[in-house]
Amino acid sequence: MKDCREKTDLKNLSPPDLESFIASFGKERYRSIQILRWLYQKSVHSLDEMTNLSKKFREKLNLVSRISTLQPIRIEVAGDGTKKFLIELEDGNRIESVLIPDKSRLTLCVSTQVGCGLGCRFCLTGKMGWKRDLSVSEIVNQILAVRETLGGKRSITNIVLMGMGEPLANYSNTLKAIELMAHPDGFRFSSRRITLSTAGLLPGLEQLLKEKVQFRLAISLNASDEETRSHLMPVNRRYPMKRVLEVLRNFPLKRRARITFEYVMVEGVNDSPQDAKRLIKLLKGIPSKINLIPLNETPEIPFKRPSEERVRQFQEILMKADLTAIVRTSKGADISAACGQLQG
Repeated sequence: MKDCREKTDLKNLSPPDLESFIASFGKERYRSIQILRWLYQKSVHSLDEMTNLSKKFREKLNLVSRISTLQPIRIEVAGDGTKKFLIELEDGNRIESVLIPDKSRLTLCVSTQVGCGLGCRFCLTGKMGWKRDLSVSEIVNQILAVRETLGGKRSITNIVLMGMGEPLANYSNTLKAIELMAHPDGFRFSSRRITLSTAGLLPGLEQLLKEKVQFRLAISLNASDEETRSHLMPVNRRYPMKRVLEVLRNFPLKRRARITFEYVMVEGVNDSPQDAKRLIKLLKGIPSKINLIPLNETPEIPFKRPSEERVRQFQEILMKADLTAIVRTSKGADISAACGQLQG
């Protein structure tokens, strides 16, 4: 018998991969559909719970495959109801996921890497550096682990891949995980309720042009000129903002869909009226929505949060140019669960 870690983790398989895996046993396609539903809709932890599969087939599967699970080792609750989940992986590394309540929505922010290699100067995760990519199962198991804590009282309505890591730096596993999130026999999330946030890694964006994108796209922009963006986000030196925006102008969007631009506002760095006016010119021709995110201050970050008046002035300039600009109130700051504060 194989060591457990040598067995195929069924949650690492995309729907086509699972179909091929099941076919290797001489089984029909609908068996893979049954397994998907058991894994992601009924949240089973073992093959023995899949009672519509024959006992003999389950025994064969048990010899070569397994079902991984993750459990939070700590849950912190903020004053606004936001919950941060510290999750330990099988190798001892730790990641964080954040559950954000907002009226009728319940949004789960999931991680795609342990740490992050981009080193954005306003982000604590970047100070960790990159340790490794998460597997498909480690991405989707965050959803299952958090969902189990809800006890059926509420349902997760939205998924944002905005936690630890750069999703497009873990391209293949991230896209397979999203496929499971949107699949009708998987989690069944509407593609409109899945958002991938990226710093704008050009190879990944260019690859997305060739895919049938089944999610919303958010770009972490954070500046209105190349010099400032390179100062805040070293990745801009390799993939300049101008080239990123050129790709986005050709991005295949569904009717009425828009690209979200995230703009972390830093006092005296990117929050001037001139920055707002440059931003208007930059985004011309791109169907867009701008999320203005006043910096979440921490002692480890050498920047300050702008005043509310400064933020409002910036927003008004954008809105007068007919851009949709929303000031995002970061939730969970009192438990270090807000944007840019995750450290595992």
